[in-house]
Amino acid sequence: MAAPPLAAACTQAPAGGDFPLPDRPAVPHAEAAWAAFRAWGSPRFHVAPMVDASELPFRLLCRRYGAAAAYTPMLHSRLFLEDERYRAEHFTTCEADRPLFVQFCANDPDTLLAAARVAEPHCDAIDLNLGCPQHIARRGRYGAYLMDELPLVERLVRTLASGLRVPVSVKIRIFPELAHTLAYAHMLEAAGASIVAVHGRTRDQKKSHTVRADWDAIRAVKRALSVPVLANGNVRTLADAEACLAYTGCDGVLSAESLLADPALFWRRRGEPGGAWVPLDAPALLLEYLDLVDRHPVPNRMVRAHAFKILGAWLAEHVDLRNELHRGRADPASVRTLALTLRERIAASGRAAPVPVLTERARLRLEAEAARADAIAEQEREGLLLARLQAKRAAGAIAAAPPVGAGGLLETEAGLVAVQS
Repeated sequence: MAAPPLAAACTQAPAGGDFPLPDRPAVPHAEAAWAAFRAWGSPRFHVAPMVDASELPFRLLCRRYGAAAAYTPMLHSRLFLEDERYRAEHFTTCEADRPLFVQFCANDPDTLLAAARVAEPHCDAIDLNLGCPQHIARRGRYGAYLMDELPLVERLVRTLASGLRVPVSVKIRIFPELAHTLAYAHMLEAAGASIVAVHGRTRDQKKSHTVRADWDAIRAVKRALSVPVLANGNVRTLADAEACLAYTGCDGVLSAESLLADPALFWRRRGEPGGAWVPLDAPALLLEYLDLVDRHPVPNRMVRAHAFKILGAWLAEHVDLRNELHRGRADPASVRTLALTLRERIAASGRAAPVPVLTERARLRLEAEAARADAIAEQEREGLLLARLQAKRAAGAIAAAPPVGAGGLLETEAGLVAVQS
């Protein structure tokens, strides 16, 4: 039986429900999508959208160190359109901040288009957030929770694509079933998406540190579509980024949390053997960020959050500075003083990296993982020995199977024997 037309295939899409894969549709805008992507320099490394984190000073810092494109934080389309104060606080840009994707969340096509038209003169693409898995997105009926309302998603994308001059991009999560993910991606492309960024986790997989992203699903989407595809997930180092590009065949990668800890994640120091990645001094990176904040002011809460992320484990050693950052005003001048103090202490210590400090929770998790690994290895060893025992028995080398107790199997010079505890 032939696959149903795309519109029919996408009228029902409950997570895990029946979602037949449509025939690959013609993509009339694919050539224009690639032309735009190449005009931006075919950016490989992207700053992912992060609420209260991928603001202008941070984007500029990442661009200094290898990021070739960046997303704004997710903007609420209705608030952006109607609230001037919200717009002024959450969306600033400058000439050096290009190419730039402005990301919106929305559930009303007309409101989304009106908001996008306000941002359109100041960016290179408008992005629709279809990947936020947090409970606030469920309450607000946006992000990954629109995966249950695909006809609405199709209208949102088609409205943007038909009403804007700049390309439309979408950032999505995957369905548990690959066929559903591919049908979803085809629908978005057919509706007018010129770039599809795929986070290789499902809506329910919220914790990136405990669930690895599915690069196989991302690779399948890349192979299925005619427009540029970006990969998101498991990009914690420059080596990860390059491995992801090589494995998935994608046209670029996004990094989020790992960039917060190391804004120079995408950077290669010139002249190093093989162009090796070299970590930068954390206080120095924070001071660079603060210089950018002086030119492009942001709320103190953002400054504080970036200071915590960039200084990271150093603050676990210097508890007084951590407490000061937590309890103090966290204005740029105060954070600058703190960063200078920490830099002096690091220089005096003679160490280039902080002493690793594990929390009790992290220690227990590592111990549990090690115990599981040991148990699996023991099971595999006993399985191998049992197979060899059975092979010898089948060959007549062992007359009868000895009783096997809790002690398992023992290999001796005479061969395999079973022991009881």
